[in-house]
Amino acid sequence: MTESESYTEAYAASHGRFAVIPAAYVVLRRGDEVLLQLRRGTGYFDEHWACGAAGHVEQGESLLAAAARETREELGVELDESALTVLTVMHRTGGDPHRAIEERIDVFFSATAWRGEPSLMEDKAVELRWFPLDALPDPVVPHELAILEALRDGALSPITPYGF
Repeated sequence: MTESESYTEAYAASHGRFAVIPAAYVVLRRGDEVLLQLRRGTGYFDEHWACGAAGHVEQGESLLAAAARETREELGVELDESALTVLTVMHRTGGDPHRAIEERIDVFFSATAWRGEPSLMEDKAVELRWFPLDALPDPVVPHELAILEALRDGALSPITPYGF
């Protein structure tokens, strides 16, 4: 357990409130296609396809800055914060109210303009590929699949609860 996890666990236990962890997800879009990465070696949904870039918001960082940073770190491309469009905010739980680490606020962004050619920059993925929204691979990280399917179906709502 990391220091952050132990703090959030202790906070939730002592206050009876969510101790949420914010994360930014970036869905790069090219027409009707989305860029996905195949995860491997992370211990979290390995061998599942996932959004091109995603990660936790660091202390003192805005969600927009986190999205731009994760895109740069994971895909090697630059994008302006103004190029990000919010798709939805997902309030996600693992279903165990005593595990605060499973309480998340995930903000999903879309981007259609960036500088550079996306490529794998970190060792947590082994493949990067464009997929049509109507032909997504299997398997996709479940909560990310819910967003991609809603995007495909034109059914995204501003707030998306997941796991409740």
